[in-house]
Amino acid sequence: MKMTEYDNYVEKIRTEEGVPGVAVGLKEGRARLYERGYGYRNEEQKLPVTMDTVFGIASITKSFTCLAIMQLKDEGKLDVNDPVIRYIPDFARVCACAEDITIHHLMTHTSGLPPLPTLIYANIRSFEKDPDANDYPGIDIKKTDREPVDDYRHLIDAITEKDVKPLGKPGEAFSYSNDGYAILGAVIESVSGKSYERYVKEHILNPAGMTRSFFTEEELKGLDDVTELYAKKAEAESSVYASPVWWDAPAMRAAGYLKSTASDLLMYSNIYLDQGIVGGNRIVSEESLEEMMAPHVEIEPGRYYGYGFFITPDYFGNKLVEHGGSLKAISSQLSMIPEKGLSGVVLTNLAGVPASSIMNAAFNAAGGRDLQDRLHPLEGACTLTDEEKREYTGTYESMEGMNLSVQVEGSSLTGVSAGKDLELLCVEKDLFIAKSGEHSEYLRFIRDETGRVSQVAFHYRQFPKTGAVVKESAGLQSKK
Repeated sequence: MKMTEYDNYVEKIRTEEGVPGVAVGLKEGRARLYERGYGYRNEEQKLPVTMDTVFGIASITKSFTCLAIMQLKDEGKLDVNDPVIRYIPDFARVCACAEDITIHHLMTHTSGLPPLPTLIYANIRSFEKDPDANDYPGIDIKKTDREPVDDYRHLIDAITEKDVKPLGKPGEAFSYSNDGYAILGAVIESVSGKSYERYVKEHILNPAGMTRSFFTEEELKGLDDVTELYAKKAEAESSVYASPVWWDAPAMRAAGYLKSTASDLLMYSNIYLDQGIVGGNRIVSEESLEEMMAPHVEIEPGRYYGYGFFITPDYFGNKLVEHGGSLKAISSQLSMIPEKGLSGVVLTNLAGVPASSIMNAAFNAAGGRDLQDRLHPLEGACTLTDEEKREYTGTYESMEGMNLSVQVEGSSLTGVSAGKDLELLCVEKDLFIAKSGEHSEYLRFIRDETGRVSQVAFHYRQFPKTGAVVKESAGLQSKK
């Protein structure tokens, strides 16, 4: 596979985003099609990225959590349609509908839980050690006097104190929930009698031969070929800098705290490409594997969520199974096309990088397509009146820390999120494509019973409109 054009594409993104290092691995069947480290795992010492460089993988961890649940299902120890309170009785305190929330609902992000600040609370001890905590894009980390969330009981306490108003009945509304996956970690501990980390190590990492995959910073001490961590200041000429504090949240590890390598993740992908077997070891049943990769709930046109994976049933004629991740010093992507035995991974040492675009371009190169071919159009198909545009303007904020501002600039509807300008292209009423550089994703506005725009579904989360309407101005400057 000729990859010169692809290499130039990755280097362009790396330069524009200021990314110190990127690892890209691509394989088909048993053959490694492509593997390359771009830039440095340690820029100051000029240490190169390799396929064995340990990076954080953030929310790719969620597929490991679901795989563990399916293993326990295979053993007859639980059923995905069991109510969560059967295994975590304290979960009944979360909301009045808790008794109707099943393991399946948590795995598909359809429990009805809105975005909550508990991920921030669970990281408080890391923030206290990290002078650079507020340079993570997309999350406004406000100081809080609240005690840290250190375990699952503290987690449920933190959810309960917010007097959660569900987005809908369990199964009705999709909204990405780190809290739900943290509770799945508690289910795994309750059923297996082991800590979440020990269970995953003994039942997934070790059997799969993933010898360079770890949960804790302590396990990295003395290990060779581990990336330095980097952060980025929003307004500075030399904005990318080394920031060595790993974030950790023991109560949230099931949601996104595994660390791994490109080689290990390509090994992990064999589980999904080889009917649940890797290295001669059966990890999970074929039936359970199919359930993980089934399109359980539609989240945007043509795209669904399975168990720990996003699913696109028709990705240029084949099913795409994927998940990305983002946390401090992490932008990651794992993608697979099971019918073709194709899998790929992108790992970087900086947050806010379009890892999914880098991965998409690699799959396009492997498929002989233009590097930037996409399934959904990059132009809107509808026009809006000035009055219709004004309905959407304002500020939207989630308790998890994400925010989005929408305004009219000249004749265009634009937005700002995570410090990045967004061009909002109308697809149909209330449905838009939000485009920023190489990255684009769907954005949907949600109306209340009176017909007023009251919420937004963006970056897979639903959160409310909270701020005043922004005045339209031809010369309005977006916050960088």
